[in-house]
Parts: sequence; C-alpha cells; structure tokens
Amino acid sequence: MDRVTKMVSERPVVIFSKSSCCMSHSIKTLFCDFGVNPSVHELDEIPRGRDIEQALSRLGCSPSVPAVFIAGELVGGANEVMTLHLNRSLIPMLKKAGALWV
Repeated sequence: MDRVTKMVSERPVVIFSKSSCCMSHSIKTLFCDFGVNPSVHELDEIPRGRDIEQALSRLGCSPSVPAVFIAGELVGGANEVMTLHLNRSLIPMLKKAGALWV
C-alpha cells in the first residue's frame, strides 16, 4: 500500500493499467488526447505488479485496472473517469491538479 501511495504522489495523473486491457487503453488514449502526460504503470510488465494490483483492490478498485489517480487521489476506473468526462468535471479536475494548462 505504501508503494502505491508513493507512486501516485509523484505525478499529477497516474494510471495503473495492463497492456492487454482494452479499457485501460481507452483511458490512456483519452488522457493523451487531452494533452495530459500521465505516468502509466503496466502491472503485467513491471516487477511486483501483482502486489500492486492486490493493493489497488484493497483500496476499492474493482476491477483493479484501469485505476486512475489525479492529484494523488483515487478517481476510480473507466466508468468513473468517463462519468466525470461526460459531466464536464474531468478537465477542471486535471487543470486543478496541474496536468493541463489550457
């Protein structure tokens, strides 16, 4: 859990993903299309990815990927991110976190 906390505090937007997950790909693409440069951790490609995935599950991420953190706070998965986007809340949140300047 401490490792996840440290990882999400290092950048304004952090995404935990799996390289084979289509929803993870969609969320990463959405952020990149906005001009955000998220820190992406592919759990199936990094050491101790399974441990991080279990920690994300304990934090309430279900499914565990994609898991999006903005300004160090868990936003949630694809459903939560898309809901924020459709409600026009995502861009202001990204600006406030310093991930977008426009």
